[in-house]
Amino acid sequence: MKALSENEILEKLKDFEGWEYIEGALHAIFEFENFKEAFTSMTRIAFEAERLNHHPEWSNVYNSLEIYLSTHDADGVTEKDFELARIIDELIG
Repeated sequence: MKALSENEILEKLKDFEGWEYIEGALHAIFEFENFKEAFTSMTRIAFEAERLNHHPEWSNVYNSLEIYLSTHDADGVTEKDFELARIIDELIG
């Protein structure tokens, strides 16, 4: 899988509300009603990430979930990251 250029990434990000390109990765922060809702969303995302064999770098504090997506094998952002971002948006949406 080939890493996308910064211009390609920024162009694709126009279709993703709440996501930005930071530190070589796609980045988003999601807030939920409470910890249970945040953890439930993480669990749903985990099943999809495992199915894609593509795992996010993420952290959770109470009702907040912060996610970074990049493809380490490609040393950058790839189509696979945008695919997982799209799935995350659909699950959380």
